[in-house]
Amino acid sequence: MSQPIDNHDQETIIFSGRSIFVNGPLIIGAGPSGLAVAAGLNLQNVPFIILDKASCIASLWQNRTYNRLKLHLPKQFCQLPHFPYPNNFPQYPTKYQFINYLETYANKFQIEPRFNQTVKSARFDQKCGLWRVKGILGNGVDEVEYICRWLVVATGENAAPIIPEFDGVEEFGGEVMHSSEYKSGEGYRDKRVLVVGCGNSGMEVSLDLCHFNAIPLMVVRSSVHVLPREILGKSTYGWAMMMMKWLPLKVVDKIMVVAARLILGDTERYGLRRPEMGPLEIKERKGKSPVLDIGSLKKIESGKMKIVNGEIKRFGRGKVELVNGEVVDKLHSVIFATGYCSNVPSWLKENDLFSENGYPKWRFPDEGWKGKDGLYGVGFTKEGLSGVSMDAIRVADDIAKIWIEETRKFNKPSSLLYS
Repeated sequence: MSQPIDNHDQETIIFSGRSIFVNGPLIIGAGPSGLAVAAGLNLQNVPFIILDKASCIASLWQNRTYNRLKLHLPKQFCQLPHFPYPNNFPQYPTKYQFINYLETYANKFQIEPRFNQTVKSARFDQKCGLWRVKGILGNGVDEVEYICRWLVVATGENAAPIIPEFDGVEEFGGEVMHSSEYKSGEGYRDKRVLVVGCGNSGMEVSLDLCHFNAIPLMVVRSSVHVLPREILGKSTYGWAMMMMKWLPLKVVDKIMVVAARLILGDTERYGLRRPEMGPLEIKERKGKSPVLDIGSLKKIESGKMKIVNGEIKRFGRGKVELVNGEVVDKLHSVIFATGYCSNVPSWLKENDLFSENGYPKWRFPDEGWKGKDGLYGVGFTKEGLSGVSMDAIRVADDIAKIWIEETRKFNKPSSLLYS
């Protein structure tokens, strides 16, 4: 009697596309994380293939950010390994300067991603000891399978936008979008726009709307830390990192909150209640960044940016109803500045590195970048580009070490030839 075929074997048998053996690691994602790993491998002469579902590098930055965006942190905290920013770049590079930097980076390290390839699944094949990664080409029809020993997941924390579901959205009648679709406040002049979310994206989209004389109403449903971007002319983040070398985290948090209150005043008067937990502790425990103010508070104080405290219950025609019974009406558009999430669970099958939410099971900085069977993760530190760089260096060096050792063994002449 024939034995039943398990799902894995069945999947292998019915695959009808072409297969490609990768002579080195396969990197999924051509954003900053993937580029940083690729550069490190290139410097150590390790071959690789890098895939991306988009048609360009850093598609999040190129296609899903608004036009006036600048880096939140000074450039020295946001550069990738082995290549500093040009001296003529400002302290806080613009979106377009950062994209230019990444394109120059890719050219310098001869990184040529294979674009328009969407990964359907990635599974470690215990029988052959290799990863089998299946994807669909840009035409949506042709399939390809990559077979590799090392798999680097570099799709990052911001792979998929989060859009909450509410009753009545279909009744709203106006424009409803995620902040990843927002480009500019042009076209919103004198329009009332509801911005859902009060993180850095929500604050900055609202501020951008103000620049075009729109009327943003920002929904704030929970407490939030707002810090000045700079203190005494130096980056607040830089001050925090310096103090962390000498002081406990909670002490640094208290200093940050006191400094913010002295510079910005009591944010509760604007309807922005501070959490009991400090900004750095929240960042470490929950991955939630404090808001770095670049002018939003002045717009709130002037009344040009309005705060709506409460949770949305349902949508109606040109309006929203809050849980507390308040109704916000005469709305033209709604922008969900509700963040992003990892998409890893949708395609990476059984593994020991990532949890069900798509983030590493172990915490940065010492763990979370390496799993079993040649699996690596980069860009999931919740520490921005500085965390990306640290993990990228570790991953590239770890793979290169194994690659170099095995290459030497393979190329070592046999003593039998000289006996």
